Amino acid sequence: MHKNTSKKGFTLVEIMIVVVIIGLLASMAIPAFNKVRQSSRGSKMDNDARQLASAAQQYMLENSKTVAAVGYVTTGALATATSDLEEYVATIGQGYTVQSKIYSGSTFTMTHPQAGGKASGTVLGGKVTYTSEGQKAATQVD
Repeated sequence: MHKNTSKKGFTLVEIMIVVVIIGLLASMAIPAFNKVRQSSRGSKMDNDARQLASAAQQYMLENSKTVAAVGYVTTGALATATSDLEEYVATIGQGYTVQSKIYSGSTFTMTHPQAGGKASGTVLGGKVTYTSEGQKAATQVD
């Protein structure tokens, strides 16, 4: 008698090759994803700095002042804002620490522990200094 056995299916070697290929693709994709993520956080931080600077300028114009106090700290989902700009800025991103005063024609500093990487010009956990117009002034490493 002739045995009718089916040879359909994958061998162990074929499955191992597929696993190795998936591993190689993942090892290339994960660093690229992290770089994009850090760059995105840096861009968000730059945008929020522009919002704060714009709000400070509006506050100074409306109240005939040359300084606007900014205090913004987030801990997890809890955001605490103590500043002159509360009615001018509804919300900025989570994770920021901004404790300074924005003077007309001066600079202010923002810190975000997860924004950074070389793509956005900051260092993880570093401080970024912005002009009173919201443009990057300098990067400091602490």
